[in-house]
Amino acid sequence: MKKIMMICLFVLGVSAVSFAQGGGGRQMRSPEERAKILKETLKLSDDQTAKVTAIYAAQAKSIDSLRNAGGDMRSQMRPMMQASMDKIKAILTPEQAATWQKEMDERRARMQNGGGQSN
Repeated sequence: MKKIMMICLFVLGVSAVSFAQGGGGRQMRSPEERAKILKETLKLSDDQTAKVTAIYAAQAKSIDSLRNAGGDMRSQMRPMMQASMDKIKAILTPEQAATWQKEMDERRARMQNGGGQSN
């Protein structure tokens, strides 16, 4: 009985440590994955996809810098994300931009209604 209890405690401890290290949280998709999703949903050209990937890569690098610097990330993240969205929107055709804006509005509504998962 002691062995079973020790095994259970060990498994529980390992689970808690892995969760604390980020194993249980949402992981950010890579710039390439994010661009691929936009390519599929908005029917982006290869040129548009390359530009979107570069924007997402620059954004990821900036986020990593903020994370490493510490401090108040939240206040700095919103303008950075908005700038990336503006750059992406400039690459899109009017039809693609309208579709993307609709998706963003729906995502925002889901987030405000307590839903967190976008897929």
